[in-house]
Amino acid sequence: MSRGALRSTRIEVADPLTAIEACFERGWTDGLPVIPPTEERIWAMLDAMGKQPGDLLGGIPERARAITAEKLAINAIMAGCLPEYAPVLLAIVEALCDPAFSAHGPTASTSGMGILTIVNGPLAAQIGMNAGENLFGPGWRANATIGRALRLLLRNVGGSIPGVMDRSCFGHPGKFTYCIAEDEAHSPWPPLHVERGIPPEESAVTLFAGESPHQVTNQSASDPEVILSTIADVMVTGGRLSLSGQQFVVVVAGEHRRILSERGWSKKDVRAWLHEHAVRSEEELARAGRLPPPETSVQAARQHRAVADQEDILVVAAGGNAGGYSVVIPGWAGRVHSQAVTRIIPPCPTCRVDA
Repeated sequence: MSRGALRSTRIEVADPLTAIEACFERGWTDGLPVIPPTEERIWAMLDAMGKQPGDLLGGIPERARAITAEKLAINAIMAGCLPEYAPVLLAIVEALCDPAFSAHGPTASTSGMGILTIVNGPLAAQIGMNAGENLFGPGWRANATIGRALRLLLRNVGGSIPGVMDRSCFGHPGKFTYCIAEDEAHSPWPPLHVERGIPPEESAVTLFAGESPHQVTNQSASDPEVILSTIADVMVTGGRLSLSGQQFVVVVAGEHRRILSERGWSKKDVRAWLHEHAVRSEEELARAGRLPPPETSVQAARQHRAVADQEDILVVAAGGNAGGYSVVIPGWAGRVHSQAVTRIIPPCPTCRVDA
């Protein structure tokens, strides 16, 4: 493809270590060292995207911030991404800039949300993403650097700088990087992107503004409803339940998943059961300090659901095969403020990745 001109300011430095320190000095990092974005690396990433430097990918209108291909490429390189990840990054930006996701809110809120990226489809395995043991943990370049690229982009282009635009009372480690794949190879259930209307042969990303993972432990249960009761209890913890309803990601690991699927439970069944049973009465919420003491027995028995609709629960099959664990990730401030968004990952025009 014919090339335009790179528009970012060039900084001449003596060596790579000096370049890394220059990024620190200018506030371009997340507190960890970054890869210097040289012109050669920028063009390799742009070529993998099939984009010119000035191509507009989206924006955050509340902040008057525009995201160009060049800025995405630079931040992806700084995060440590390979050009093979470029299609995933393009889909992430498209989802980020969807008004339904509402990027400004969860990235500026005092509530400290991270942005979880869930990757589905053939590309996840092709680029070496982890969907199994140590999920959410370190050790996989694709997971770590794709999630980090989004965070650096929000900081350096979106203005999400702690104490400036990012007003989090508490952050969480997912604000460094928060990126997983679904374990489609070992799951009897349809993957998330298929449930959300994407053909199974396509790859896709889903963005979700969420808290840190809340681990659910039940290693003795062999009955689906007992396992789901434990998950439901974590969903409606009094100290964090949104009384206006919200979205959740529920990650079901191997052992819980086997018990559920062997008893004939589908993802739809899991969502329906949790929608019905993830509730707290006003009396319970008053004891937790979330509501005033109820004045009547009728008021005391009134129930608040974790979700208004079962489709507000995104069930993901991932995590290790051993141990009776699942994970609940509560969303931000109610679905009317930010909704999970899924986008197809475009093909890479210049790179070939073998499974």
